[in-house]
Amino acid sequence: MAPESPVAAIERLLREGRALDALAVAEPLAAKNPRMLQAWLGVARAKLHLGWIAEADEALERLDAFAAADPQVALLRGIVHQRLGRIDQAADRLRAVATGRSLQAVEASVALGELFWFAHRHDELRAWLASAGPAWAHDPRAALLHARLLGRSDAAAAVDALRALCVPEHAPPVRRAAGFEAVGLLDRLGRYREAYDLALAMHADTTAPFDLDGLLMETGRVAQAVVRGERFPPSRVEPVEGICLVAGLPRSGTTLLEQMLDRHPSISGIGEYDGVDRLGFDLQSTGQWPRGLGMLRAEVVRPIRNRYVHGARRLARPGAPWCFDKTLRAWRWMPALACALPGARFIHLQRDPRDMAISILLSYFHPINDGWTASLESIRRVVEIERALLPAALEAGGFAHESIVYERLVADPAEHAGRCLRLLGLEVDAAVLAPQENRRAVFTLSHEQVRRPINTSSIGRWKNYAFAFDGSWDALAAAHERAITG
Repeated sequence: MAPESPVAAIERLLREGRALDALAVAEPLAAKNPRMLQAWLGVARAKLHLGWIAEADEALERLDAFAAADPQVALLRGIVHQRLGRIDQAADRLRAVATGRSLQAVEASVALGELFWFAHRHDELRAWLASAGPAWAHDPRAALLHARLLGRSDAAAAVDALRALCVPEHAPPVRRAAGFEAVGLLDRLGRYREAYDLALAMHADTTAPFDLDGLLMETGRVAQAVVRGERFPPSRVEPVEGICLVAGLPRSGTTLLEQMLDRHPSISGIGEYDGVDRLGFDLQSTGQWPRGLGMLRAEVVRPIRNRYVHGARRLARPGAPWCFDKTLRAWRWMPALACALPGARFIHLQRDPRDMAISILLSYFHPINDGWTASLESIRRVVEIERALLPAALEAGGFAHESIVYERLVADPAEHAGRCLRLLGLEVDAAVLAPQENRRAVFTLSHEQVRRPINTSSIGRWKNYAFAFDGSWDALAAAHERAITG
């Protein structure tokens, strides 16, 4: 039997979900053959699978130099443009592939429809669906987009259409997306018990098992240390400038705050940048995680730090001296951030744990990376660790930071936005108080909410689901009430 070629190995490893192994084959091949299409496609696809969007973008930029017309390159470039908020560029690339005759036409058609939906270009989505050719007209993902549009005018009928997609013959990603879209509509209709039951059913069907104990054990040790007053070892690299990160959990108001601050001419929101996870995993792989990070030489840490900063700057709006990273992972990587990003500023966001928890449970999160979102019990355990860890870990790292309570932010946005701006040494700009006027595309679960003026409508949402909460939430709720009134 002939030995497996590197290109065949890359394809096999990607099919098996072994993106890191595929990258280990593709990167040396690309370095040796700088104009080899399949090698650079392997690099880009592997990094996209890993969620390293900024690095995938760089690989695709290399491909653009000699293979821009290749339909697979154009498709991936369009998808990455979308993920990075470059909406018009994404639409141009995807439309060119979708209207062609390549094997990638269906995927490009679906991606273009998704782009129109999340960018709130609903008329364009309606026209695109009406012009759908036979190649994807009967694809269940086209039916999902039709149901989403229907939900804007007839939520009850859309629920039925979405539930019809939650059947075994459709792939798990389609079932999951349709199911949680239906959950959101049921919640809007006030059919709360149905929404809750459907969410649990979708988690049981499509959320992968998650090693919650492993996450909590490791993070818990860090929390115990900082609560005892231990400090992280001083970093051996130079302080970074112009980097501000969120420290907090999903659904705590991060998208609202980003849309507010991004309106300031000196701040560029860069979305949920994947750089924090990459930085954390790189430092973890040194074998010094977490207590030995202070022993790492600057020559080891500096390239890891520089990769994060380079990616953040690449995503930022030209001319804005501050990057605002609304990552949802920073709280898990505080020792790594103290090691590699001294000088970074942090905004710690917290919200009523029950409002946050029910919003997480009823929402679409990554079925593998965020498997802890599948039950209120597992969410509560994560919230407990996060609340024990922050802001003590910010103090332990010597980070300049502000702690913002969501309920106080929406009650007095001028005061609390001002606190954030003063943290960055910036003057107050009235534009930050109108986040709904931000034309920056939002591809998070909050894409609908941030199109409305700042409001208090989501406060107390958990009461619609009071039947699902027991006394185990009382201590968290009481502590948050003190934060609101304190």
